[in-house]
Amino acid sequence: MSAVTSEAARRRTFAVISHPDAGKSTMTEALALHASAITQAGAVHGKAGRRGVTSDWMEMERARGISITSAALRFDYRDHVFNLVDTPGHADFSEDTYRVLAAVDCAVMLLDAAKGMEPQTMKLFEVCRHRRIPVITFVNKWDRPGREPLELLDEIEERTGLRPTPITWPIGTAGNFHGVVDRLAGRIVRYTRTPGGATKALETDLTPEQAVAELGADWTRAGEEADLLAAIGAEHDQKAFEAHESTPVLFGAALSNFGVARLLDVLVDLAPAPAPRADVEGAAQPLDAPFSGLVFKVQANMDPAHRDRIAFVRVCSGRFERGMVLTHAATGRPFATKYAQSVFGQERATIDEAYPGDVVGLVNATALRPGDTLYEGKPVEFPPIPSFAPEHFAVARSRSTAKAKQFRRGIDQLDGEGVIQVLRSDLRGDQAPVLAAVGPMQFEVVQHRLATEFGAEIVLDRLEYTLALRTDAESAEVLRRQRGAEVLTRSRDQALLAVFADQWRMRSIQREHAGLTLEPLIAGQGLPGATA
Repeated sequence: MSAVTSEAARRRTFAVISHPDAGKSTMTEALALHASAITQAGAVHGKAGRRGVTSDWMEMERARGISITSAALRFDYRDHVFNLVDTPGHADFSEDTYRVLAAVDCAVMLLDAAKGMEPQTMKLFEVCRHRRIPVITFVNKWDRPGREPLELLDEIEERTGLRPTPITWPIGTAGNFHGVVDRLAGRIVRYTRTPGGATKALETDLTPEQAVAELGADWTRAGEEADLLAAIGAEHDQKAFEAHESTPVLFGAALSNFGVARLLDVLVDLAPAPAPRADVEGAAQPLDAPFSGLVFKVQANMDPAHRDRIAFVRVCSGRFERGMVLTHAATGRPFATKYAQSVFGQERATIDEAYPGDVVGLVNATALRPGDTLYEGKPVEFPPIPSFAPEHFAVARSRSTAKAKQFRRGIDQLDGEGVIQVLRSDLRGDQAPVLAAVGPMQFEVVQHRLATEFGAEIVLDRLEYTLALRTDAESAEVLRRQRGAEVLTRSRDQALLAVFADQWRMRSIQREHAGLTLEPLIAGQGLPGATA
């Protein structure tokens, strides 16, 4: 085994996906706490005296208690290197989550014990299904009232088609959580919460006799349910898990740090290490080939003092060394990597080397966009990351003509980051671009960032369009003459997009003008809502 493949085998690169408010950012902090990457965990809805989460750095995130941007955290645990890529939980930022899932080898699906499989969780799961990403399920908030565990297992199987195989099983009903039966390790573990839940929970191993004496009927019930699981064959099968046919299930509470350490162990023992990745030709790029990497996210102004732009790159093959000169596949131009960092929120650390599976933040990456490939030596290019089809449209104008330059610069930067899709036309001009979004909260982010980072306040005039399809120059001439439709050029790739008020108007125009080119903007076959 080469040094590169040996290092790659130690990597675990994963994302945490969930519906909003299922506890994703809190889980991210709890994992970092247990791996000793931080000393005290935060909470999204922080109480007085308890710090907010490290990963939520944008002012809007802290004010609303949601995650909008994604963060990449690198830490060591049990002689393994973890790359935890946090993702936005809100449905309006699904596109950013989709990009992140292009960079991971495994996903932790977080479920609320009371709510189970929620719509956004299911949508993100479909992306994992499409990408064949193995999924570990963590039933969170078991320290609060919730549903029956067997009922949740039935829902997981019914909604996802994956066979749930519990690794741990809760002792006590939701809201009356004592500990777990660790079915894989053959342990009975009792949890004791620390004050405020900001430090690691205490874990005590119990014998069956101690469990009977201390936990009574709750232990008896848990034992009977564990026996039932064994009787129906709900046992972990590694091949089925890696083939996206089953999902290991754990129960816990991220806010109290219950079950978090066991999740880390499961990631070490069961989550897949990086594997060769297919390029645009379908050929697998060997792990020990010369360096290649995929840009999956671009974020600017994470450090208000420096106003820089960071491209997050997933290392796909080879060894990365800070200072090496790579080739940007999209342009063929050299790209220097003098400033390479690990970034988590506003906290940074310099990275001198990295291996397949690692996430590297390249600073001042003005030329890079999500989906770009960087390589050393022999040319290689990975499939681009498509965009979602927008469903909300608005014309943006600068509130002050004196800020026109800042307005244009800000719009171009946010377009390059993938924060919003920018559509233009000769009719509207550069001073009135159309912003296209998956969800309306993206408009709020654009307004906030233009005002705070560029000093350019904007006015948004919402448009009635709800549908966008790809067209061509010949069809565009016909469509421009139709009521309830408009043809715009997408800035990032110069694609011609026909936008319509609704499906009815689009079909009406199709009937009147047969042969028009109107193509769905597919981002993943079979993904509901995921189009590009």
